[in-house]
Amino acid sequence: MIPVLIIALSFHEFSHAFIAHKLGDDTAKDRGRMTLNPLKHLDPLGTVMMIVAHIGWAKPVPVNQLNFKDPKQDMVKVGLAGPVSNLLLAFITAFPLQAMVSVYATRMPTQAAIVFWDFLILFFTVNLYLAVFNLLPVPPLDGSRIFYGILPERFYFKVMQYERYVGFALILLIILAPGVLSTVLNTLVYPFREGFLAIAGFIIGLFI
Repeated sequence: MIPVLIIALSFHEFSHAFIAHKLGDDTAKDRGRMTLNPLKHLDPLGTVMMIVAHIGWAKPVPVNQLNFKDPKQDMVKVGLAGPVSNLLLAFITAFPLQAMVSVYATRMPTQAAIVFWDFLILFFTVNLYLAVFNLLPVPPLDGSRIFYGILPERFYFKVMQYERYVGFALILLIILAPGVLSTVLNTLVYPFREGFLAIAGFIIGLFI
């Protein structure tokens, strides 16, 4: 789990910083967040929650909307960058997974192949759940940035008043009723998982 988390979370946060940089805001870059170094990104509580509950987060990437040409829409793009990067990692991982299914369908796998398979399965699963979890429209998750970006102006400041309370409620939900959140995430992850594996399986099947 540790190497999987290091790669997934670091790539996630780097993507936020990189897209913000491309859109004109160097706040994250200037603070050393446009890097794949996990020590710059890991949040203590979020990391513990990921290991214990398999649901967690990293330190939010600092963004200054005033540096964007279109602050509202650019924040949506920055918010999407992290989850999309994890979906991309999961999609790429689906190919070696399906390749191994084809190769070892008629032969016994080696011990090294089994270990590699376990790593790929975990990497595939964690990236999917990290992406979907962060798309929930709840602070401090990325989905809240996306939600605020599409929220009408007249509701924006009213919703912002309750941001802290909603975030606290999410932590309580994870701790006190993890089954409820797991059910929601399993439902949302399913189409991504099956779709990625189906596409990868079809393409791999053309060559193996």
